[in-house]
Order: sequence, then C-alpha cells, then structure tokens
Amino acid sequence: MKKGTKLYSILKFKCPVCHEGDFLVAHPYNIKHLGDVREKCNSCGQSYSKEPGFYFGAMYVAYALGVALFVAVWVSTYLFFPSLSSFWKISIVAILSLLLSPYFFSLSKIIYANFFFKYKTK
Repeated sequence: MKKGTKLYSILKFKCPVCHEGDFLVAHPYNIKHLGDVREKCNSCGQSYSKEPGFYFGAMYVAYALGVALFVAVWVSTYLFFPSLSSFWKISIVAILSLLLSPYFFSLSKIIYANFFFKYKTK
C-alpha cells in the first residue's frame, strides 16, 4: 500500500488530499473524542467540511460496513460451525458490532471523505 491511493488514506486515517496530516482528532477508541474530525489538515490546510452536516452521509457508509460485518460473520459461522444455533450467530454479530462500532464510526467518515476529496501531488 503506497501513498497516493485511497486505501492508504482510509487505512491510515490520513488526509485524503495530501496523505500526510491526521484526519481524526484522536484514536477511534478515544471515547472523549469519538469520531471527531479535524477542522482542517495540519499539513496542507485542506478544510475537511464542505458544508454543515457534511458527514451525515457517512451514516450510509456505516450502514454498509455493518451489513458487511453481519454477512461475513453469518457466512463464516455457517461454514465453520454449521451446528451453531441462530441465537449464537446473532449474539456473535451483536457483540462484534458493539466492539467495532467506534472504529466503524470513524472509518465511515474517512471513507465518505475520500469520495469527495481527491489526492493532490505536490
């Protein structure tokens, strides 16, 4: 994974424009700053908000991540543990959803931002 790709920006939580500055205020599991996005990049100065409520669209990305998690867990438990009851499959999905929700919340915002901001070489 090299600098200049959207995947680099998403997985490293870096600025979608310069891939150097941090996108989030703090780590995704820092409860005090859960999902807080910086106002602008500390490296290139790019503003991360195009308009008020810009990141409401990230809810659709978070929904897609949740569905992907559900399908992945359901299929893998069906393949590797076929005798597992539906109650346990749903319980596993619920527990993983709770544990991964702060990460998915932050991840959805950086994915959404990468739809609208393009990488610029210097």
